[in-house]
Amino acid sequence: MAEEEGVNPSEKVFRIQRVFINLLDTYSSKNIGKFLSNCVAGASLEEITEEEEEEDDTKSGAREALSFRQREGTFQIVGTLYKPDSPRPDFAVETYSSISREDLLARLMECDVTIYNITEYSQQVEEALWAVSAMNEEVAHFEKRKIFILLSTVMTWARSKPLDPDDSDVPFTEEDYRRRKPHPNFMDHINAEKIVLKLGKNAKKFATYVIASGLQYGAEGGILHSFFKMAWLGDLPALPVFGDGTNVIPAIHVVDLAGVIQNVIDHVPKVHYVVAMDESVHTLEDFIKCISKHTGSGKIQKMSKESAFLSKELTQEHLDHLLVNLRMEALFVKENFNIRWVAQAGFVENINSILKEYKQSRGLLPIKICILGPLGAGKTTVAQELSKYYKVPHIRVKEVVAEAIAKLESILAPKDTGEGEEEGEEEEEEENVEDAQELLEGVKESMEQNAGRLEDQYLIRFIKEKLKSMPCRNQGYILDGFPKTYDQAKDLFNQEDEEEEEEIRGKMFPVDKIIVPEFVCGLDASDEFLKERVINLPENVVAGTHYSQDLFLRALSTYRDLNTEDETVFNYFDEIEIHPIHIE
Repeated sequence: MAEEEGVNPSEKVFRIQRVFINLLDTYSSKNIGKFLSNCVAGASLEEITEEEEEEDDTKSGAREALSFRQREGTFQIVGTLYKPDSPRPDFAVETYSSISREDLLARLMECDVTIYNITEYSQQVEEALWAVSAMNEEVAHFEKRKIFILLSTVMTWARSKPLDPDDSDVPFTEEDYRRRKPHPNFMDHINAEKIVLKLGKNAKKFATYVIASGLQYGAEGGILHSFFKMAWLGDLPALPVFGDGTNVIPAIHVVDLAGVIQNVIDHVPKVHYVVAMDESVHTLEDFIKCISKHTGSGKIQKMSKESAFLSKELTQEHLDHLLVNLRMEALFVKENFNIRWVAQAGFVENINSILKEYKQSRGLLPIKICILGPLGAGKTTVAQELSKYYKVPHIRVKEVVAEAIAKLESILAPKDTGEGEEEGEEEEEEENVEDAQELLEGVKESMEQNAGRLEDQYLIRFIKEKLKSMPCRNQGYILDGFPKTYDQAKDLFNQEDEEEEEEIRGKMFPVDKIIVPEFVCGLDASDEFLKERVINLPENVVAGTHYSQDLFLRALSTYRDLNTEDETVFNYFDEIEIHPIHIE
């Protein structure tokens, strides 16, 4: 093991204040810098109690809010920028761009800790080697010990031979670092790791470390952002899984990676090569299926590895990380460091908080709009335009019912899954076949008895399920022409807890905040205008709709009757403090 001479615990790093990090305006370095800027030097030397862990769980949002506010005794973050015109991050006290090597060295010499992150941009390898070499030449002039951390990647282990030829599931640990073999595209990274370790011989003056990080996730998304984006926009029916998807990808939340770095700074450990990853053993399919389930359609599709190279957003380095097959265990971190874990169990187990971070970091807030009004007022036209503009689902009753019936029929249909077909629906739904049969029979009977119309109990159920689907929960929706009555609105948007509803009857309704709209827009016009508009519609538009004269007049009369009573659909929204916008 790379074990150079350690430091007496009594001499540890409470005095360390100034930390240099390269490329502070990039995903990884920005989140690491933000985290460290709120850490008091030496704080990780104290063990975390169970009470503190519980308090952290309840105050995770508060910690995020504090991340921009400098506290006394915290690390002072300085560093370079990837884009020279980028503004200085709020958490940094100084940033440098378009600076000469001579001036940059002078800035590095002012710092107690230098962190060079080469996980995102391989072009930084050369600068990192220059920095560690230049600083090593100045060791004789160091007034106090300095620390150099090379943040590298587990891709330098990608082609390592299994520890046990008969059992490929045996994980590598830090102790095996001398046996590591890199992916061909990461030769520069492993060479940098070796040089950094070699230059740290005098640990009392210049302690050097290599941290090999797993695939980073969390906050804005990192490499996985492309898949979150595909699922969010819904342009593809299923998210792609390249290859068979069974390859294991070591990974770590970017904030937990920052916690590992904090511990290295505080502990100055004798072990100089550290592996940083969570405790999960997730495959590529696990990652993509989880993103699809919680952000998109819930479906995945196996595709060839070659098709991955057609992606415009995934770089060669991204694909290398996604296609690696590597079992590792961060044994030293687990046994020696005190980390306030954000996602110790891994990506899948923490997807809800990770998705929340992703939406907050990228300003992705759902917009939920309900468009109401009489037939012919232009609801569908307006809804379509809003759906296109905001890139959110357009919810039409007829389409929701058709989709629900098709789904029930597919559950009852014999399964015949071929290779390469979309996966996920069967095991994710796990719907009881008998229940589906009973529901489908009830729906068909209702439609036969009501001239093709569906009773409210089924209508409400299907629309509620649609509004609770992941695309609607994440992006929002434009609900077109429904609900039509006070009772429909109450049944659709109120919480389903009947006991709670009984207790507070007569008070404000316990609405389901997940699905209730933020905005309600009521379109209207005079009966004469609406009749004239419908009469002048082309025949191809009228065919098969309620726009024929008899059906239209009947629908308009029904709408007027419903909206002259005391309890109208608009009254419902007024009562729950969502005041409709009326446009004539």
